Amino acid sequence: MPDLEFDPTRYRKRVIDATVEKHLKAFGAIEIAGTMWSGKTWTALAHSRSNVALDSPQSRELAEIDPDVVLDGDTPRVIDEWQEVPQIWDRVRRQVDKPDARRGMYILTGSSRPNKKYVNHSGSGRISRLRMWPMSLAESGDSDSSVSLRGLFEGDFSGGKVEVGLLDLARMCCRGGWPAASDLDDESATLIPAQYLDTLVSSEDEAAPENGRELIRFLTSAARNVGSAAVTDTFVRDLGYLSPKGDPTDSGRNRVKAMRDYFVNRFVLTELAGWDAPIKSPQRLRTKPKLCFADPSLPASLMGVSASSILENTQVFGQLFEEMCLRDLRVYASALPDAGFDALKYYRDADGLEVDAIIELKDGRWGAFEVKLGQNKIDTGVHALLRLRDKVMANPAARNPEPSFLAVLVGKTDYAYRTPEGVFVVPLTKLGV
Repeated sequence: MPDLEFDPTRYRKRVIDATVEKHLKAFGAIEIAGTMWSGKTWTALAHSRSNVALDSPQSRELAEIDPDVVLDGDTPRVIDEWQEVPQIWDRVRRQVDKPDARRGMYILTGSSRPNKKYVNHSGSGRISRLRMWPMSLAESGDSDSSVSLRGLFEGDFSGGKVEVGLLDLARMCCRGGWPAASDLDDESATLIPAQYLDTLVSSEDEAAPENGRELIRFLTSAARNVGSAAVTDTFVRDLGYLSPKGDPTDSGRNRVKAMRDYFVNRFVLTELAGWDAPIKSPQRLRTKPKLCFADPSLPASLMGVSASSILENTQVFGQLFEEMCLRDLRVYASALPDAGFDALKYYRDADGLEVDAIIELKDGRWGAFEVKLGQNKIDTGVHALLRLRDKVMANPAARNPEPSFLAVLVGKTDYAYRTPEGVFVVPLTKLGV
C-alpha cells in the first residue's frame, strides 16, 4: 500500500512536467527540491508508479533501520521528503550505479537541503536535480501564455489587447501561487501563506538557528527590504542586534547569516545573483545578490497587507509585483532547454544603471526585462534597457554583444506591443514558457 494517495483527475499541469519526463529518460534518479507546499509531491506522483513518504513515522523508522527496504517498489518510485533520512541519497546513488540499473528508477522530493555530513556522494551524473517553485500565473490560469519566453529568444512575438485591472494584479500577489489555494476565494486563499509561515517557524526543526519569534522577525525584515540588495548590517539594525553604542555586533551578524542560510536552504528565500555582463569595465559591476521570496504572498502576509490596501501604496504594490514577475521568470526560464540551473540574474553597476532581470542561456544568448507596474513607467524601462544594450555592445571583445530581446514586463497596460526602438512591452498576464 503506498503511503500517498494520488488522484490524476485533480492534478493541475505544471511547467516542470516536461522536464521531469525528459530527465527520467536520461538519469537513474531525479530530485525535485523546492518550496514547501509548492506541489512537488503531487508532481512527483504524477510521474510515478509507487511511493513512500518519509515524513510518516513508520516509514521513517523503517528507512533508518534498513534504507534499502523503502527503495523496493515499482519504478519510478517516489521517495517523499527523503532528507528526513539523508542516508537514502547514497543508497539511491548506489542502486542507480549498478550495471543492470535502469533509467528513471527514483524520484526524490524535499523541501530543505539535508545535512551534508550524512551524504557521502554528490550524485553528480547519476541523480539529476530539478528546482520547483509555487505556481506561475500561466500554471494558475491567470496568464494566457500568448507571449512565449522561448519565442522571445527566437524572435517570435505576437501583440494584442490586454484586459487586466490593478485590483486583479493585487489579488494575484496576495493569493500567491499555492496549489492548495486554487479553488479558494480571496479571503480564504490569503490564509495559506499565513499558515505556511506559522508552520515553517513553529515546526520542531533541529536545524533552525533561532526560535520562532526571531525567525519571523528576520523574515519580516526581509519582506520590508524585498527587492533590494540589503547588506547583513541592514538586518542586524532591523533586529536590534547592536552594541551599547548602537553599532552592529559580530554576534548579530552571525545570527543574521545563520537565519538567511536557513531560509535559503528551506527554499523560502532565494538569492538573485548579479549578472557578469560582458562590458568593458567589469570592476564597475555591482553583483551583490538580492534576497527574494519564493512567492509574493509571503512578504505580503509578513507585512500584513491585502489586495485592497496595496492599491493605496504603490511602492509596496510595485515591490510585490516585481517578486511575482521574478517567480514567474524563474519557472519559465527553468523550462528552456538551453537554460542553466541559475539562468535568472539582475544587473546593477556603479553608474546607477539597474535592470531587474537578465536571462542568460548556456550558449551565450541573453535577454533582459525591466519590471514596471503600470503603463506610465514603460518609457523609463525602455530607456534603462537601451542603456544596458549600448553598454554591452560597446565592448568589442564581447562574445555575444547583442541581446536576443529587450522587454518591459508590465502589470497594467492595454496592449502587448513592440516600441519603435524594438523593445517588447509584455504584460505578465500574457507571458508563458
